[in-house]
Amino acid sequence: MKSAIGFTTTLVLIIVGIWLLWQWGFCRFYIDPNEMAVITAKDGDPLPPGQILARKGQKGVQEEVLGEGRHFLNPIMYERTILPVTIILPGKVGVITSKVGKELPEGEFLAEVGQKGIWRNVLGPGKYRLNPFGYTIDILDAISIPVGYVGVVTSLSGDQAPEGQFATPKQKGILADVLQPGLYYVNPREFKVDVLEIGVNQVSLLGKGGAAVITKGQIVTQNRAMDELQSKVLMEQKVKRADYLSDSRSMLQQAAGSSRMRNAQREESSPRAPQAAPEGATFVLNQFVEFPSRDGFEISLDMTVELELLPEKIAGIFRSYGDLPAAVDKIIMPQILSISRLKGSAYGARDFIVGEGREKFQNDLTETLAKTLAERNIIIHNALIRHVNVPMQILDPIQQASIAQEQDLTNKEKQNTAKKLAELNTEISLIAQKREQVAQETEKIKAEIKADQQKQVAEIGAEALKKVSEIGKQTAAVHAEKITKLGKAEADMVKLVDGERSSGYQLRIKAFGDPVAYNLWSFATNLNSDVKVNILHAGPGTLWTDLEKANLGEMGGAAILQKAP
Repeated sequence: MKSAIGFTTTLVLIIVGIWLLWQWGFCRFYIDPNEMAVITAKDGDPLPPGQILARKGQKGVQEEVLGEGRHFLNPIMYERTILPVTIILPGKVGVITSKVGKELPEGEFLAEVGQKGIWRNVLGPGKYRLNPFGYTIDILDAISIPVGYVGVVTSLSGDQAPEGQFATPKQKGILADVLQPGLYYVNPREFKVDVLEIGVNQVSLLGKGGAAVITKGQIVTQNRAMDELQSKVLMEQKVKRADYLSDSRSMLQQAAGSSRMRNAQREESSPRAPQAAPEGATFVLNQFVEFPSRDGFEISLDMTVELELLPEKIAGIFRSYGDLPAAVDKIIMPQILSISRLKGSAYGARDFIVGEGREKFQNDLTETLAKTLAERNIIIHNALIRHVNVPMQILDPIQQASIAQEQDLTNKEKQNTAKKLAELNTEISLIAQKREQVAQETEKIKAEIKADQQKQVAEIGAEALKKVSEIGKQTAAVHAEKITKLGKAEADMVKLVDGERSSGYQLRIKAFGDPVAYNLWSFATNLNSDVKVNILHAGPGTLWTDLEKANLGEMGGAAILQKAP
């Protein structure tokens, strides 16, 4: 039993090992990034007639492809082919042509997903894995519209739009909406985009040299890819215009041949160096302004017309006339020539050289041209006359007369200048004299002002002293009055005090009834309390000798003398 289990385990391990070896050694394969694998089944149901790509269970090239990574595939049953993926860079579009799918309805040439033919939808920038056996991808440039331009879109699929009308989204023809500046990923099989200038452009008529149209230059951006796309778009525009001008010139060659003799005769009568097209001119037309003047002289003009094409009107202009060269050739130039000849024939040759005739003709031409082309959605800002070619037989006398007139004016101006110079010298002398007089007057005025100031100072000083004296007088009077009042007050006070004192003495005396009694009272009151009274009997001798004997000479006598009233 154990041997059977061991044998079975060993067999299983061998089978697993063989399977792993088969899978990892023979069936395993890797697909690197930016690659894909196209698988071909060697066995299965045969493909029906017309089917190119096989589905699961069918024999042949499989419709599904394998992307990057690790895969396991039986090499006996399948064959693999490693191919690069389709990479669409920025600024590019991928147009898909499907070899598989349903057939297109009659009259249609653009297919939807699942139909055979050119797909309507395009692929933008990115990586795509489409089976190359069933699909073809054409990588084309996207539409880059520079700043200052718009894209006029022409639909190439659908029913034809009525003549003179814009196409709807389901119709073939020119669409009313234009593309603003930017990058657009559109199917060039479905739409044709013509890049046209908008804004202000110039048509310069160079006399017999023809007409040069100056349009906008390319706007330089910081994006290299965008710059390349815009350069290609503008180059394609230039090629288209060159083809149109080439066809236009071939139609004009016969008419131009008949006028060469007349032009040569005019060149002899009015020699002038041929002018080159202005720098920056996009294209040149073989047309120029020439008309007879009112007095029968042939006049040719160098003129610059500034025109503006609005974005919302450019589609209608393109539908009616075509690209800018065609619009200039079919409508703008004929109007310029017609109006110039019509208006110019009303002026004499002299009016284009001297006087206000040239300015009046220019204003009249601008106004009429603007009004006429406004009806065709073209705005005219200015029609500027730069130079007038006049035959020498009339130009020379006018020039000589003008020179003589200018010389006469110059001589008169010289005389006037000399006269003015003399007057100037006189005025300069008068100015110097006036300056001296003004200086003297100034000194006089300064002295008068100074004397007046001193007088005013003296008067102010005297007035101040007078005021001080008056104030001193008033102060002395006040002081005297003060002394008088103080003296009177003191006298009154003494009088009152002494009077009251006398009254007091009188009342005291009256109280004692006798002045002697009052005096004795006063004596007694003022007597020193230390006085002693000694009664001495008078004997022989004198009072003073007795006092000495009684030892009263130094004490009692002195005390009595001191206390005596």
